[in-house]
Amino acid sequence: MPNASWSRAAGLTATAVVLSALLTGCSDTSGGDTGGDEDLTAQKLDWKDCPAPSEAEGGGAAPSPLPDGDEWQCATMKAPLDWHEPEGDTTGLALIRAEASGEADRRIGSLVFNFGGPGGSGVTTLPAFGQDYATLRTRYDLVSFDPRGVGRSDPVECLDDKQLDAYFQQDATPDDAAERTELLDNTEKFNAACEKHSKKVLPHVATTDAARDMDLMRQVLGDDKLYYFGISYGTELGGVYAHLFPGKVGRAVFDAVVDPTQTPEQGSLAQAEGFQLALDNFAEDCTSKVEECPIGTDAQDVKDRIARLLKDLDRDPIPGIFPRELTQTAATSGIAQALYSKDFWEYLTNGLQQAYDGDGRVLMVLSDALNGRNENGQYSNITAANVAINCADDKPRYDPEYVERKLPDFRRASPLFGDYLAWSMLSCTDWPVAGAAEHPDVSAPGAAPILVIGNTGDPATPYEGAGRMVDALGKGVGVKLTYKGQGHGAYDSKDKCVQNAVHGYLLDGRAPAADTVCP
Repeated sequence: MPNASWSRAAGLTATAVVLSALLTGCSDTSGGDTGGDEDLTAQKLDWKDCPAPSEAEGGGAAPSPLPDGDEWQCATMKAPLDWHEPEGDTTGLALIRAEASGEADRRIGSLVFNFGGPGGSGVTTLPAFGQDYATLRTRYDLVSFDPRGVGRSDPVECLDDKQLDAYFQQDATPDDAAERTELLDNTEKFNAACEKHSKKVLPHVATTDAARDMDLMRQVLGDDKLYYFGISYGTELGGVYAHLFPGKVGRAVFDAVVDPTQTPEQGSLAQAEGFQLALDNFAEDCTSKVEECPIGTDAQDVKDRIARLLKDLDRDPIPGIFPRELTQTAATSGIAQALYSKDFWEYLTNGLQQAYDGDGRVLMVLSDALNGRNENGQYSNITAANVAINCADDKPRYDPEYVERKLPDFRRASPLFGDYLAWSMLSCTDWPVAGAAEHPDVSAPGAAPILVIGNTGDPATPYEGAGRMVDALGKGVGVKLTYKGQGHGAYDSKDKCVQNAVHGYLLDGRAPAADTVCP
Protein backbone atom coordinates (compact mmCIF):
# COMPACT_ATOMS: atom_id res chain seq x y z
CA MET A 1 0.00 0.00 0.00
CA PRO A 2 1.35 3.48 -0.68
CA ASN A 3 2.28 5.68 2.27
CA ALA A 4 0.39 4.93 5.47
CA SER A 5 -0.58 8.58 5.37
CA TRP A 6 0.50 11.34 3.05
CA SER A 7 3.66 12.97 4.31
CA ARG A 8 5.44 16.21 3.56
CA ALA A 9 7.39 15.75 0.33
CA ALA A 10 10.91 17.14 0.49
CA GLY A 11 11.48 17.66 -3.23
CA LEU A 12 9.17 20.60 -3.93
CA THR A 13 11.87 22.82 -5.42
CA ALA A 14 13.09 20.21 -7.90
CA THR A 15 9.50 19.32 -8.74
CA ALA A 16 8.70 22.93 -9.58
CA VAL A 17 11.61 23.04 -12.04
CA VAL A 18 10.49 19.83 -13.76
CA LEU A 19 6.88 21.00 -13.92
CA SER A 20 7.83 24.41 -15.29
CA ALA A 21 9.81 22.79 -18.10
CA LEU A 22 7.02 20.34 -18.83
CA LEU A 23 4.33 23.04 -18.93
CA THR A 24 6.48 25.30 -21.08
CA GLY A 25 6.95 22.55 -23.56
CA CYS A 26 3.53 21.30 -23.02
CA SER A 27 9.40 8.39 29.45
CA ASP A 28 12.47 9.60 31.25
CA THR A 29 11.26 12.83 32.88
CA SER A 30 14.40 13.57 34.86
CA GLY A 31 15.71 15.92 32.20
CA GLY A 32 19.19 14.43 32.51
CA ASP A 33 21.63 13.54 29.75
CA THR A 34 21.08 10.49 27.60
CA GLY A 35 22.57 7.40 29.18
CA GLY A 36 25.03 5.31 27.25
CA ASP A 37 28.61 4.94 26.20
CA GLU A 38 30.64 7.98 27.21
CA ASP A 39 32.66 7.65 24.01
CA LEU A 40 29.53 8.47 22.03
CA THR A 41 28.68 11.60 24.00
CA ALA A 42 32.30 12.73 23.68
CA GLN A 43 32.70 11.97 19.97
CA LYS A 44 34.03 14.73 17.72
CA LEU A 45 32.28 15.25 14.43
CA ASP A 46 34.47 15.36 11.33
CA TRP A 47 32.79 18.10 9.29
CA LYS A 48 33.64 18.00 5.57
CA ASP A 49 32.27 19.24 2.27
CA CYS A 50 28.97 17.49 1.54
CA PRO A 51 28.88 14.72 -1.06
CA ALA A 52 26.13 14.38 -3.64
CA PRO A 53 22.98 12.89 -2.09
CA SER A 54 22.80 9.11 -2.09
CA GLU A 55 20.06 7.33 -4.03
CA ALA A 56 18.20 6.76 -0.75
CA GLU A 57 18.34 10.52 -0.15
CA GLY A 58 16.91 11.20 -3.61
CA GLY A 59 20.06 11.61 -5.70
CA GLY A 60 21.10 14.79 -7.45
CA ALA A 61 24.01 17.18 -7.05
CA ALA A 62 25.87 18.20 -3.93
CA PRO A 63 24.30 21.23 -2.22
CA SER A 64 25.19 24.59 -3.72
CA PRO A 65 26.93 27.18 -1.54
CA LEU A 66 24.79 29.52 0.53
CA PRO A 67 24.04 32.99 -0.90
CA ASP A 68 26.97 34.44 1.08
CA GLY A 69 29.33 31.84 -0.41
CA ASP A 70 29.63 29.67 2.70
CA GLU A 71 29.65 25.93 2.08
CA TRP A 72 27.40 23.33 3.63
CA GLN A 73 29.25 20.83 5.79
CA CYS A 74 28.40 17.19 6.46
CA ALA A 75 29.40 14.67 9.12
CA THR A 76 28.33 11.32 10.55
CA MET A 77 27.40 10.85 14.20
CA LYS A 78 27.46 7.43 15.83
CA ALA A 79 24.50 6.40 17.98
CA PRO A 80 23.54 3.12 19.63
CA LEU A 81 21.61 0.90 17.26
CA ASP A 82 19.53 -0.27 20.22
CA TRP A 83 19.01 2.34 22.91
CA HIS A 84 18.13 -0.47 25.34
CA GLU A 85 21.68 -1.76 24.85
CA PRO A 86 23.65 1.48 24.46
CA GLU A 87 27.04 -0.21 24.58
CA GLY A 88 26.21 -2.59 21.73
CA ASP A 89 26.29 -2.03 17.97
CA THR A 90 26.16 1.51 16.62
CA THR A 91 24.47 3.13 13.65
CA GLY A 92 25.65 6.17 11.71
CA LEU A 93 23.46 9.26 11.43
CA ALA A 94 24.12 11.70 8.57
CA LEU A 95 24.21 15.38 9.61
CA ILE A 96 24.45 18.66 7.69
CA ARG A 97 25.10 22.19 8.93
CA ALA A 98 25.61 25.79 7.90
CA GLU A 99 27.61 27.67 10.51
CA ALA A 100 26.11 30.82 12.01
CA SER A 101 26.63 33.91 9.87
CA GLY A 102 26.58 36.53 12.63
CA GLU A 103 29.05 37.66 15.27
CA ALA A 104 30.48 34.81 17.31
CA ASP A 105 29.55 36.41 20.63
CA ARG A 106 25.88 36.48 19.60
CA ARG A 107 25.71 32.82 18.58
CA ILE A 108 23.14 30.88 20.63
CA GLY A 109 23.95 27.34 19.53
CA SER A 110 22.73 24.85 16.93
CA LEU A 111 19.14 24.97 15.66
CA VAL A 112 18.15 21.41 14.74
CA PHE A 113 15.51 20.93 12.02
CA ASN A 114 13.29 17.98 11.23
CA PHE A 115 11.14 18.57 8.14
CA GLY A 116 8.77 15.68 8.54
CA GLY A 117 7.63 12.58 6.79
CA PRO A 118 8.37 10.47 8.66
CA GLY A 119 11.04 9.44 6.22
CA GLY A 120 12.18 12.78 4.78
CA SER A 121 15.90 13.46 4.44
CA GLY A 122 16.93 16.52 6.42
CA VAL A 123 20.36 16.42 4.77
CA THR A 124 18.80 17.18 1.37
CA THR A 125 15.87 19.33 2.53
CA LEU A 126 17.75 21.89 4.65
CA PRO A 127 19.99 23.17 1.82
CA ALA A 128 16.99 23.22 -0.56
CA PHE A 129 15.27 25.71 1.75
CA GLY A 130 18.32 27.05 3.58
CA GLN A 131 18.03 30.62 2.30
CA ASP A 132 14.55 30.78 3.88
CA TYR A 133 16.21 30.52 7.30
CA ALA A 134 18.88 33.19 6.77
CA THR A 135 17.55 35.33 9.64
CA LEU A 136 17.73 32.39 12.05
CA ARG A 137 21.25 31.63 10.84
CA THR A 138 22.46 34.98 12.18
CA ARG A 139 22.50 33.45 15.68
CA TYR A 140 22.41 29.69 15.08
CA ASP A 141 24.26 27.03 13.21
CA LEU A 142 21.52 25.50 11.05
CA VAL A 143 21.64 21.72 11.49
CA SER A 144 19.55 18.87 10.13
CA PHE A 145 19.93 15.12 9.80
CA ASP A 146 18.67 11.95 8.24
CA PRO A 147 16.90 10.13 11.09
CA ARG A 148 17.76 6.46 11.57
CA GLY A 149 16.35 4.39 8.74
CA VAL A 150 16.25 7.42 6.41
CA GLY A 151 18.47 8.52 3.54
CA ARG A 152 22.13 8.04 4.41
CA SER A 153 21.42 6.88 7.98
CA ASP A 154 21.25 3.09 7.68
CA PRO A 155 18.27 3.37 5.29
CA VAL A 156 15.37 0.96 5.35
CA GLU A 157 15.31 -0.86 2.02
CA CYS A 158 12.30 -2.68 0.57
CA LEU A 159 11.49 -2.85 -3.16
CA ASP A 160 13.81 -1.81 -6.00
CA ASP A 161 13.01 0.98 -8.47
CA LYS A 162 11.28 -1.25 -11.02
CA GLN A 163 9.20 -2.91 -8.34
CA LEU A 164 8.25 0.48 -6.88
CA ASP A 165 7.06 1.68 -10.29
CA ALA A 166 4.64 -1.25 -10.33
CA TYR A 167 3.75 -0.77 -6.66
CA PHE A 168 2.65 2.83 -7.19
CA GLN A 169 0.66 1.85 -10.29
CA GLN A 170 -1.51 -0.58 -8.33
CA ASP A 171 -5.18 0.04 -7.59
CA ALA A 172 -5.10 1.33 -4.00
CA THR A 173 -8.89 1.69 -3.78
CA PRO A 174 -10.25 -1.82 -4.48
CA ASP A 175 -13.81 -2.19 -5.76
CA ASP A 176 -14.21 -5.96 -5.55
CA ALA A 177 -12.82 -9.09 -3.92
CA ALA A 178 -10.18 -9.68 -6.58
CA GLU A 179 -8.80 -6.14 -6.26
CA ARG A 180 -8.79 -6.41 -2.46
CA THR A 181 -6.81 -9.65 -2.68
CA GLU A 182 -4.31 -8.03 -5.03
CA LEU A 183 -3.89 -5.06 -2.69
CA LEU A 184 -3.29 -7.33 0.29
CA ASP A 185 -0.81 -9.44 -1.71
CA ASN A 186 1.12 -6.32 -2.75
CA THR A 187 1.19 -5.05 0.84
CA GLU A 188 2.47 -8.42 2.02
CA LYS A 189 5.19 -8.44 -0.64
CA PHE A 190 6.27 -4.90 0.25
CA ASN A 191 6.46 -5.67 3.97
CA ALA A 192 8.26 -8.98 3.37
CA ALA A 193 10.84 -7.16 1.22
CA CYS A 194 11.42 -4.67 4.04
CA GLU A 195 12.03 -7.50 6.47
CA LYS A 196 14.33 -9.32 4.05
CA HIS A 197 16.53 -6.30 3.32
CA SER A 198 16.35 -4.37 6.63
CA LYS A 199 15.59 -6.87 9.37
CA LYS A 200 18.35 -5.55 11.64
CA VAL A 201 17.14 -1.93 11.42
CA LEU A 202 13.35 -2.28 11.60
CA PRO A 203 13.05 -2.74 15.40
CA HIS A 204 15.04 0.45 16.03
CA VAL A 205 13.44 3.20 13.91
CA ALA A 206 10.69 4.35 16.29
CA THR A 207 10.24 8.03 17.08
CA THR A 208 11.46 7.43 20.64
CA ASP A 209 14.74 6.16 19.16
CA ALA A 210 15.06 9.27 16.99
CA ALA A 211 14.31 11.49 20.02
CA ARG A 212 17.13 9.86 21.98
CA ASP A 213 19.38 10.37 18.97
CA MET A 214 18.55 14.08 19.09
CA ASP A 215 19.58 14.30 22.71
CA LEU A 216 22.89 12.64 21.89
CA MET A 217 23.19 15.08 18.99
CA ARG A 218 22.58 18.00 21.35
CA GLN A 219 25.47 16.87 23.53
CA VAL A 220 27.83 16.17 20.63
CA LEU A 221 27.05 19.61 19.15
CA GLY A 222 28.00 21.14 22.50
CA ASP A 223 24.63 22.57 23.56
CA ASP A 224 23.22 22.45 27.10
CA LYS A 225 19.69 22.69 25.69
CA LEU A 226 18.10 21.54 22.42
CA TYR A 227 17.08 24.39 20.11
CA TYR A 228 14.64 22.90 17.65
CA PHE A 229 12.42 23.62 14.63
CA GLY A 230 10.05 20.76 13.82
CA ILE A 231 7.72 20.72 10.83
CA SER A 232 4.88 18.24 10.24
CA TYR A 233 6.01 14.86 11.65
CA GLY A 234 8.90 16.86 13.11
CA THR A 235 6.39 18.27 15.61
CA GLU A 236 5.61 14.74 16.81
CA LEU A 237 9.32 14.01 17.11
CA GLY A 238 9.78 17.26 19.03
CA GLY A 239 6.88 16.44 21.33
CA VAL A 240 8.30 13.00 22.10
CA TYR A 241 11.70 14.59 22.80
CA ALA A 242 10.07 17.07 25.17
CA HIS A 243 8.34 14.19 26.97
CA LEU A 244 11.56 12.22 27.38
CA PHE A 245 13.82 15.20 28.18
CA PRO A 246 11.69 18.12 29.41
CA GLY A 247 14.60 19.69 31.25
CA LYS A 248 16.67 19.83 28.06
CA VAL A 249 14.17 21.76 25.91
CA GLY A 250 15.59 25.15 24.98
CA ARG A 251 13.61 27.22 22.47
CA ALA A 252 11.45 25.10 20.16
CA VAL A 253 8.99 25.76 17.35
CA PHE A 254 6.41 23.24 16.12
CA ASP A 255 4.93 24.17 12.71
CA ALA A 256 2.23 22.13 10.85
CA VAL A 257 1.38 20.19 13.96
CA VAL A 258 0.58 16.49 14.11
CA ASP A 259 -2.30 15.76 16.49
CA PRO A 260 -0.64 13.62 19.19
CA THR A 261 -3.94 12.36 20.62
CA GLN A 262 -5.09 10.45 17.53
CA THR A 263 -4.84 6.79 16.61
CA PRO A 264 -3.69 5.99 13.05
CA GLU A 265 -7.33 5.63 12.02
CA GLN A 266 -8.25 9.01 13.47
CA GLY A 267 -5.21 10.58 11.85
CA SER A 268 -6.10 9.18 8.43
CA LEU A 269 -9.70 10.34 8.80
CA ALA A 270 -8.50 13.83 9.77
CA GLN A 271 -6.26 13.89 6.70
CA ALA A 272 -9.23 12.96 4.52
CA GLU A 273 -11.08 15.96 5.92
CA GLY A 274 -8.00 18.16 5.58
CA PHE A 275 -7.30 17.33 1.95
CA GLN A 276 -10.98 17.70 1.10
CA LEU A 277 -10.94 21.18 2.66
CA ALA A 278 -7.85 22.06 0.63
CA LEU A 279 -9.53 20.79 -2.55
CA ASP A 280 -12.62 22.86 -1.74
CA ASN A 281 -10.43 25.93 -1.29
CA PHE A 282 -8.57 25.22 -4.54
CA ALA A 283 -11.85 24.91 -6.47
CA GLU A 284 -13.26 28.09 -4.92
CA ASP A 285 -10.05 29.97 -5.71
CA CYS A 286 -10.04 28.90 -9.35
CA THR A 287 -13.67 29.78 -10.02
CA SER A 288 -13.73 33.04 -8.06
CA LYS A 289 -11.09 34.79 -10.15
CA VAL A 290 -11.93 37.39 -12.76
CA GLU A 291 -10.65 35.23 -15.63
CA GLU A 292 -12.50 32.05 -16.51
CA CYS A 293 -11.47 28.94 -14.61
CA PRO A 294 -10.37 26.41 -17.26
CA ILE A 295 -11.39 23.34 -15.25
CA GLY A 296 -14.95 24.14 -14.16
CA THR A 297 -17.77 26.66 -14.13
CA ASP A 298 -18.08 26.72 -10.35
CA ALA A 299 -16.43 25.00 -7.38
CA GLN A 300 -18.76 22.00 -7.40
CA ASP A 301 -18.28 21.55 -11.13
CA VAL A 302 -14.49 21.50 -10.62
CA LYS A 303 -14.82 18.73 -8.02
CA ASP A 304 -17.37 16.79 -10.07
CA ARG A 305 -15.06 16.78 -13.09
CA ILE A 306 -12.14 15.58 -10.97
CA ALA A 307 -14.30 12.78 -9.58
CA ARG A 308 -15.29 11.73 -13.12
CA LEU A 309 -11.64 11.79 -14.19
CA LEU A 310 -10.63 9.48 -11.35
CA LYS A 311 -13.53 7.13 -12.09
CA ASP A 312 -12.53 7.00 -15.76
CA LEU A 313 -8.87 6.37 -14.85
CA ASP A 314 -9.94 3.44 -12.69
CA ARG A 315 -11.16 1.76 -15.89
CA ASP A 316 -8.84 3.25 -18.50
CA PRO A 317 -5.51 4.85 -17.50
CA ILE A 318 -4.07 7.48 -19.84
CA PRO A 319 -0.46 8.01 -20.98
CA GLY A 320 1.72 9.45 -18.26
CA ILE A 321 5.52 9.57 -18.35
CA PHE A 322 6.50 6.87 -20.81
CA PRO A 323 6.27 3.95 -20.41
CA ARG A 324 4.07 4.42 -17.32
CA GLU A 325 0.39 5.29 -17.45
CA LEU A 326 -1.50 7.65 -15.16
CA THR A 327 -3.74 5.44 -13.06
CA GLN A 328 -6.47 6.43 -10.64
CA THR A 329 -4.07 5.97 -7.73
CA ALA A 330 -1.28 8.02 -9.32
CA ALA A 331 -3.70 10.83 -10.19
CA THR A 332 -5.05 10.89 -6.62
CA SER A 333 -1.51 11.11 -5.27
CA GLY A 334 -0.62 13.87 -7.72
CA ILE A 335 -3.64 15.94 -6.74
CA ALA A 336 -2.79 15.51 -3.06
CA GLN A 337 0.81 16.61 -3.66
CA ALA A 338 -0.34 19.82 -5.34
CA LEU A 339 -2.58 20.65 -2.37
CA TYR A 340 0.42 20.85 -0.03
CA SER A 341 1.18 24.37 -1.22
CA LYS A 342 -0.90 27.12 -2.79
CA ASP A 343 2.12 27.77 -5.02
CA PHE A 344 1.34 24.45 -6.70
CA TRP A 345 -2.30 25.16 -7.46
CA GLU A 346 -1.42 26.48 -10.93
CA TYR A 347 0.31 23.18 -11.70
CA LEU A 348 -2.76 21.30 -10.54
CA THR A 349 -4.95 23.38 -12.84
CA ASN A 350 -2.65 22.71 -15.78
CA GLY A 351 -2.33 19.05 -14.88
CA LEU A 352 -6.08 18.59 -14.78
CA GLN A 353 -6.51 20.42 -18.09
CA GLN A 354 -3.98 18.13 -19.73
CA ALA A 355 -5.46 15.00 -18.13
CA TYR A 356 -8.90 15.87 -19.50
CA ASP A 357 -7.22 15.95 -22.91
CA GLY A 358 -5.60 12.53 -22.35
CA ASP A 359 -2.13 13.68 -21.19
CA GLY A 360 -1.21 12.56 -17.67
CA ARG A 361 2.37 13.82 -17.48
CA VAL A 362 1.91 16.74 -15.08
CA LEU A 363 -0.16 14.78 -12.58
CA MET A 364 2.40 11.98 -12.78
CA VAL A 365 5.28 14.36 -12.01
CA LEU A 366 3.35 15.49 -8.94
CA SER A 367 2.66 11.89 -7.94
CA ASP A 368 6.33 11.01 -8.37
CA ALA A 369 7.31 13.88 -6.09
CA LEU A 370 5.04 12.57 -3.35
CA ASN A 371 6.51 9.09 -3.70
CA GLY A 372 10.17 10.17 -3.84
CA ARG A 373 10.85 9.30 -7.51
CA ASN A 374 13.28 11.52 -9.42
CA GLU A 375 13.26 12.16 -13.16
CA ASN A 376 15.88 9.42 -13.68
CA GLY A 377 13.50 6.81 -12.32
CA GLN A 378 15.28 6.38 -9.00
CA TYR A 379 13.35 6.38 -5.74
CA SER A 380 14.53 7.75 -2.42
CA ASN A 381 13.69 5.56 0.53
CA ILE A 382 11.01 7.93 1.85
CA THR A 383 8.20 5.40 1.35
CA ALA A 384 10.12 2.53 2.94
CA ALA A 385 11.14 4.70 5.89
CA ASN A 386 7.67 6.20 6.22
CA VAL A 387 6.05 2.78 6.55
CA ALA A 388 8.79 1.43 8.84
CA ILE A 389 8.65 4.36 11.27
CA ASN A 390 4.85 4.52 11.33
CA CYS A 391 4.58 0.78 11.91
CA ALA A 392 7.19 0.88 14.68
CA ASP A 393 5.26 3.70 16.36
CA ASP A 394 1.64 2.63 15.84
CA LYS A 395 0.22 -0.28 17.79
CA PRO A 396 -3.08 -0.78 15.90
CA ARG A 397 -3.17 -3.29 13.05
CA TYR A 398 -6.22 -3.08 10.78
CA ASP A 399 -7.70 -5.76 8.50
CA PRO A 400 -9.78 -5.43 5.30
CA GLU A 401 -13.04 -6.15 7.09
CA TYR A 402 -12.41 -3.30 9.50
CA VAL A 403 -11.56 -0.92 6.65
CA GLU A 404 -14.73 -1.83 4.79
CA ARG A 405 -16.81 -1.04 7.87
CA LYS A 406 -15.13 2.36 8.11
CA LEU A 407 -15.43 3.31 4.43
CA PRO A 408 -18.70 5.27 4.90
CA ASP A 409 -17.02 7.49 7.52
CA PHE A 410 -14.07 8.18 5.23
CA ARG A 411 -16.31 8.87 2.24
CA ARG A 412 -18.30 11.39 4.27
CA ALA A 413 -15.03 13.06 5.25
CA SER A 414 -13.88 13.19 1.62
CA PRO A 415 -15.62 11.86 -1.47
CA LEU A 416 -12.32 12.19 -3.35
CA PHE A 417 -9.65 11.06 -0.88
CA GLY A 418 -11.65 8.97 1.59
CA ASP A 419 -11.27 5.55 -0.03
CA TYR A 420 -7.53 5.99 -0.57
CA LEU A 421 -6.83 7.01 3.01
CA ALA A 422 -9.11 4.32 4.45
CA TRP A 423 -7.36 1.53 2.56
CA SER A 424 -3.97 3.01 3.48
CA MET A 425 -4.61 1.78 7.03
CA LEU A 426 -3.57 -1.69 5.83
CA SER A 427 0.07 -0.61 5.47
CA CYS A 428 1.12 -2.16 8.78
CA THR A 429 -0.83 -5.39 8.33
CA ASP A 430 1.54 -8.30 9.09
CA TRP A 431 4.44 -5.90 9.71
CA PRO A 432 7.32 -7.87 11.30
CA VAL A 433 7.75 -5.47 14.24
CA ALA A 434 5.09 -4.70 16.84
CA GLY A 435 3.95 -1.08 17.17
CA ALA A 436 4.68 0.85 20.35
CA ALA A 437 1.47 2.70 21.27
CA GLU A 438 -1.98 3.92 20.23
CA HIS A 439 -0.55 7.43 19.95
CA PRO A 440 2.61 9.25 21.07
CA ASP A 441 3.08 10.61 24.58
CA VAL A 442 4.13 14.26 24.44
CA SER A 443 3.32 15.35 27.98
CA ALA A 444 6.23 17.52 29.08
CA PRO A 445 5.62 19.12 32.49
CA GLY A 446 8.34 21.59 33.36
CA ALA A 447 9.61 22.05 29.80
CA ALA A 448 10.42 25.52 28.49
CA PRO A 449 7.73 27.20 26.34
CA ILE A 450 7.23 25.67 22.88
CA LEU A 451 5.74 27.79 20.09
CA VAL A 452 3.00 25.69 18.42
CA ILE A 453 1.76 26.98 15.04
CA GLY A 454 -1.42 25.76 13.34
CA ASN A 455 -2.53 26.66 9.79
CA THR A 456 -6.31 26.82 9.33
CA GLY A 457 -6.02 25.55 5.72
CA ASP A 458 -3.46 22.79 6.29
CA PRO A 459 -4.46 19.58 4.45
CA ALA A 460 -1.93 17.14 5.91
CA THR A 461 -1.90 18.22 9.55
CA PRO A 462 -5.29 19.84 10.15
CA TYR A 463 -5.46 22.93 12.31
CA GLU A 464 -7.18 21.24 15.27
CA GLY A 465 -4.00 19.29 15.97
CA ALA A 466 -2.21 22.43 17.15
CA GLY A 467 -4.65 22.98 20.01
CA ARG A 468 -4.50 19.34 21.01
CA MET A 469 -0.69 19.44 21.01
CA VAL A 470 -0.80 22.45 23.33
CA ASP A 471 -3.15 20.63 25.69
CA ALA A 472 -1.11 17.43 25.59
CA LEU A 473 2.21 19.18 26.28
CA GLY A 474 0.75 20.42 29.55
CA LYS A 475 0.06 23.66 31.35
CA GLY A 476 2.51 26.46 30.67
CA VAL A 477 4.42 24.65 27.90
CA GLY A 478 2.65 25.07 24.56
CA VAL A 479 2.06 28.59 23.20
CA LYS A 480 -0.44 28.45 20.34
CA LEU A 481 -0.26 30.69 17.28
CA THR A 482 -2.88 30.52 14.50
CA TYR A 483 -2.09 31.26 10.87
CA LYS A 484 -5.08 31.85 8.60
CA GLY A 485 -3.64 30.50 5.40
CA GLN A 486 -3.45 27.67 2.87
CA GLY A 487 -1.01 24.82 2.40
CA HIS A 488 1.12 22.74 4.72
CA GLY A 489 2.84 24.79 7.40
CA ALA A 490 3.06 28.49 8.16
CA TYR A 491 6.65 29.76 8.44
CA ASP A 492 7.50 28.93 4.83
CA SER A 493 4.44 30.89 3.65
CA LYS A 494 6.61 34.00 4.21
CA ASP A 495 3.84 35.60 6.27
CA LYS A 496 5.54 38.40 8.20
CA CYS A 497 3.36 38.00 11.28
CA VAL A 498 4.31 34.32 11.60
CA GLN A 499 7.97 34.88 10.84
CA ASN A 500 8.25 37.78 13.29
CA ALA A 501 6.77 35.59 16.02
CA VAL A 502 9.22 32.76 15.25
CA HIS A 503 12.19 35.12 15.05
CA GLY A 504 11.23 36.91 18.25
CA TYR A 505 11.16 33.62 20.13
CA LEU A 506 14.09 31.72 18.63
CA LEU A 507 16.42 34.72 18.40
CA ASP A 508 15.44 36.79 21.44
CA GLY A 509 13.45 34.43 23.69
CA ARG A 510 10.23 36.46 23.37
CA ALA A 511 7.28 34.12 22.92
CA PRO A 512 4.17 35.74 21.39
CA ALA A 513 1.03 36.06 23.45
CA ALA A 514 -0.96 32.82 23.63
CA ASP A 515 -3.61 32.48 20.90
CA THR A 516 -2.06 35.09 18.65
CA VAL A 517 -3.69 35.06 15.19
CA CYS A 518 -1.81 35.83 11.94
CA PRO A 519 -2.04 37.65 9.66
